[in-house]
Amino acid sequence: MKIIQGIKKTKESFVFKDSAQLKEPLVLVFGNRYMLESDDIYAEVKDLFPDGHIVFGTASGEIIDDKVLNDSVVLTAIEFEKSTIMVKRSNVKDHDNNEINLGESLMTEFPKENLRHLFLISEGSTVNGSALINGIEKVKDKNVKLSGGLCGDDDRFERTLASYNENPKEGEIVAIGFYGETLEITSANFGGWTAFGPERIVTKSKGNVLFELDGKPALDLYKTYLGEKAKELPKSALLYPLSVKSTEESEPLVRTILNIDHEDNAMILAGDVPEGARVQLMMSSVDDIVHGAYRAAEYAMRGRKKNPDLALLISCIGRKLVMDQRTEEEIEEVKSVIGEQAFISGFYSYGEMAPFNNQNECKLHNQTMTLTLFSE
Repeated sequence: MKIIQGIKKTKESFVFKDSAQLKEPLVLVFGNRYMLESDDIYAEVKDLFPDGHIVFGTASGEIIDDKVLNDSVVLTAIEFEKSTIMVKRSNVKDHDNNEINLGESLMTEFPKENLRHLFLISEGSTVNGSALINGIEKVKDKNVKLSGGLCGDDDRFERTLASYNENPKEGEIVAIGFYGETLEITSANFGGWTAFGPERIVTKSKGNVLFELDGKPALDLYKTYLGEKAKELPKSALLYPLSVKSTEESEPLVRTILNIDHEDNAMILAGDVPEGARVQLMMSSVDDIVHGAYRAAEYAMRGRKKNPDLALLISCIGRKLVMDQRTEEEIEEVKSVIGEQAFISGFYSYGEMAPFNNQNECKLHNQTMTLTLFSE
């Protein structure tokens, strides 16, 4: 596996630490939304990698090595020496905003033989990530793992962009299939958030839209808890996500509020909130988040035969807001576990995709550190 990385600052060209000739590389480009809106961004990367498979995604902060950057674009180009990749894309508008159908359709485009892993870079501001994952899980083989994330837009929640071999645009979902018997790919996630306050029942919801808790408007209850911070919604909601437990036996999922519907007095979350689920508010500290990143890395490394050559990290914008000036500490913790040999890239997101520890089926998470580790 050959890897080179570069960084682009505003009104500057990409700067690369090392140089190498790569053949048909996978080129992952994560960056600030304003910079990826440039009409020239695809042409610029295409000039650097004429035969590259170029995948873009907007970020709420860019990760490269053990650094977290803002207002930049980070690029990681990977040539797989013994393995192959296939990239497919679709748009929610092509499927009448039905993410389940989109997920099913996208998955069927990938030949099954020797497919080891699927990595998703998805529109983050309008897509129901839970439904997208459910569609893929309906048709994919159980031995094929799935991970990825929802694109971010800092804490603005205005629009997110993604693309494959074209300028980034809204509504795009890009799937990267990894093929080859020599590939070792593992993924894991962990949060570090603690539930507090009374447990409430979801009495009215539809998909990822939450209307009522205990028969009362959910938004009114949430505003009561936030107090003065309610004026800063939806940004302030990132500091107090929801723990959602669908059944007594199920693992609790963390859900971030992406937007507010004042007309219907409802909250739009990154993933599904089924009726009958039990919900609690959550909070965290910097130390808890850092420890959560360490735990995620431990889970991702568990049982691996080789140390990873590449680590794709997707962490949540809510974690970044809590950590503030100490954000890089969670990346440093990950690096201390996976080793100095691994190239690290990634972004801060509106949602993370990975299975729970020791499970096969992928879920949408919020407020977690999610790792996908690669070696050949």
